[in-house]
Amino acid sequence: MKKLIYLFVMAMLLGGCATPESLSRITAPNRENLIKLSVGMEKAKVIEIMGNKSFDVTVPQYVGVFGSRRNTRVTITNPYRSEILQGKDKVLEVIYYVTDVKKEAIAISDDELTPLVFDNGKLIGWGNSFLQNNIQKYEIRVR
Repeated sequence: MKKLIYLFVMAMLLGGCATPESLSRITAPNRENLIKLSVGMEKAKVIEIMGNKSFDVTVPQYVGVFGSRRNTRVTITNPYRSEILQGKDKVLEVIYYVTDVKKEAIAISDDELTPLVFDNGKLIGWGNSFLQNNIQKYEIRVR
């Protein structure tokens, strides 16, 4: 019985994983395109460079008590997400691109994304440390 429970738990933990190889179709071009950016670019130009199409990736799913595997297609958008950050006397727009795969899971975490930060439609910088510095500088409350 313990073995059966163990197999079930492992199947649940492994369910919905995407391999780094399947996500590299997204991450590699995104990383390469980052070096083409420069501060002051208009948002439309940045999106033209970084891309705005979706990607279908194959995701192995483990189902059933014994963890049988079947592949499923999942769509990942590019950019992955965006948000508006309201601070003291400042509104920033942030769009996030998938640039890294740290674990084999389709749920992409924040540390696998690169934020691009815009002020009044112009790129002012990118990267997690840049974003965090601006959050502190403009006293932005983040969820």
